[in-house]
Amino acid sequence: IQIFEYNGSALVAMVGKNCFAIASDRRLGVQLQTIATDFKRISKIHDHLFIGLSGLATDRLVFRHKLYQLREERGMKPETFASLVSAILYEKRFGPYLCQPVIAGLGEDDKPFICTMDSIGAKELAKDFVVSGTASESNQIWYVPWKNLLFITESPGKEAEELFETISQALLSSVDRDCLSGWGGHVYVVTPNEIKERILKGRMD
Repeated sequence: IQIFEYNGSALVAMVGKNCFAIASDRRLGVQLQTIATDFKRISKIHDHLFIGLSGLATDRLVFRHKLYQLREERGMKPETFASLVSAILYEKRFGPYLCQPVIAGLGEDDKPFICTMDSIGAKELAKDFVVSGTASESNQIWYVPWKNLLFITESPGKEAEELFETISQALLSSVDRDCLSGWGGHVYVVTPNEIKERILKGRMD
């Protein structure tokens, strides 16, 4: 088994109209052994910025952001935070942190920003969705149907709900095809004015 498949995970982030959603599964495992079924992979950096980690579980990035807030008296922009995470990972490139982060946030003018990167900090930016973890291949199949759902309505509230429905279906469908992730899901939908956090119930096997 590859080292990145050791714990199993499923992470996905999608953008909508002035909003974004980020979701993960809830299983923590050691290969095929399940250790926990309520594991949180997603951390809130601030109200408009979230990070999900497949693999390594750490709060070091929350700590680094708090140091930045104390020094600068403001929160980090998503692009700045992505560069920080990338630099931290690249610094350890000869003995890397075994994780593949997914970063999602709202930048200037409430423009959504999402990106993922590999274990040495090589960023991959996207305009629509990013995935990470052992269920990432089965998450990719949702790309076409999700594109058809995007911008169905101009209502920001309803679009956030459309985004929630789509990311939830994508996550649950992908973990059903991956034996190393699952046990439901954890979804955040973030708009300029609110954060909605929901727990998904999925197959418990």
